[in-house]
Amino acid sequence: MSKLRDPADGCPWDLKQNFSTIVPYTIEEAYELADAIEKGNMDDIKDELGDLLFQVVFYAQLGKEQTSFDFEAIAEHLSEKMIKRHPHVFANEHIEDDNALKARWDEIKAAEKGHSTDDESILANIPDGLAPILKAEKIQKRCAKVGFDWPNASPVFDKVREEIIEIEEELLEKENINQQAVEEEVGDLLFAVVNLARHLNVNAETALIKANNKFESRFRQVEGLIQKDKADIKKLTLEDLEQYWITAKTYKAANKPL
Repeated sequence: MSKLRDPADGCPWDLKQNFSTIVPYTIEEAYELADAIEKGNMDDIKDELGDLLFQVVFYAQLGKEQTSFDFEAIAEHLSEKMIKRHPHVFANEHIEDDNALKARWDEIKAAEKGHSTDDESILANIPDGLAPILKAEKIQKRCAKVGFDWPNASPVFDKVREEIIEIEEELLEKENINQQAVEEEVGDLLFAVVNLARHLNVNAETALIKANNKFESRFRQVEGLIQKDKADIKKLTLEDLEQYWITAKTYKAANKPL
């Protein structure tokens, strides 16, 4: 990394980068790692872990150049933090159960953050850069800690239905559709769906990733069936495509090749 950032002999692209410009690549690498783990290919997981580690190395080099920190300082700080957050492992502190463990973890994290901000809100220190679904889930979990939460999934189903109805009302009862209002209502629906997933012990981000993968796989099957029939997908009607979709689902359910 030092060689890549060498002002005389380094890589022009690497030399142009800074903390901010590298962030999108870090996020991309994290998602690529998640995808590799989902697919279960250990070689790909190893490869993606290397790519993600390279991001840390890159940030460490940037910090070193600014005399702020280096890789060893990052690792040392991480070690100290993990030891501090696990007193039941490193300090023989007795923890009753998982609930007590989580409460102790949150207590230690809160103490660490206490010096860095005057914001005393339960929602303090939630990163703005989180993926929207992850941020929605984190907001909901924080509110649940102070009792602002439904006791079970049943009323959340009602909330999801309510949000769908509000979208329909925006579309059906107005002569001129207020697109901004529609966007707001769709956002409320998405937030409610994340809440439903949380109450059902489903990770909304993971569920959506799997849904994306499933749709992509099935649509590729549709394309394969169309190609097999020597048809032009652009000339097919929606009804034709729906029939191919149903056929693709049948092939998938029976685990049959195209």
